[in-house]
Amino acid sequence: MSGDVHVRICERLGVKLPRATRRLVHCRTKAEAEAIKAALQARFEECELEMHPDKTKIVYCKDSNRPGSHASQSFDFLGFTFRPRRARNHQKRENFCTFSPAVSRAAMKSMRMTIRQLRLRLRSQTEVDAIALELNPVLRGWMQYYGRYGRSEMHNLYRYVDESLNRWARRKYKGLKNGKVRASTWLRLIRCRRPKLFAHWTMLSSASLLVESRMT
Repeated sequence: MSGDVHVRICERLGVKLPRATRRLVHCRTKAEAEAIKAALQARFEECELEMHPDKTKIVYCKDSNRPGSHASQSFDFLGFTFRPRRARNHQKRENFCTFSPAVSRAAMKSMRMTIRQLRLRLRSQTEVDAIALELNPVLRGWMQYYGRYGRSEMHNLYRYVDESLNRWARRKYKGLKNGKVRASTWLRLIRCRRPKLFAHWTMLSSASLLVESRMT
């Protein structure tokens, strides 16, 4: 609701409006889910309300224990996408299917837009320490929230941040102007010397060490 124009106008005038709510109901069978949906629809109509036609749906939580199928097998909730995902049982050395959350495409797009709005590539007068000081609080917040589940999905964002830093370096330093690879090498050297300069570098370093340890 907060994105609607009339809601923003009311909020500026000091009018307090109730937030739109979204609830999840976990059911054992499809018949039970359809019965609950019908009951909720009837109750909403009694209160002169209606459920959102697109956001109200029955989703099948498919995993290794529920191998069936349904038209809808995923949903977005609080910035996460819940859907069947492949996981690994390292003790048994077996792959299995789990219905679990990870950052949603909409949330990822919003985070990339936030980075883009900083216009790093145009700030050639800014030093790398100042950029880190500005970026790190935002990155840590995203990492603590969206990185709680499905951490590997966040690596796309980390790569996007590094690409933005690459463009900034090529704009700032004449020796890197036409060398994307040289700029990447320059950033890699800084990362080796100062691995904690940017918050996401610590996560990428941990992931690299994990892959290396499994390969040896």
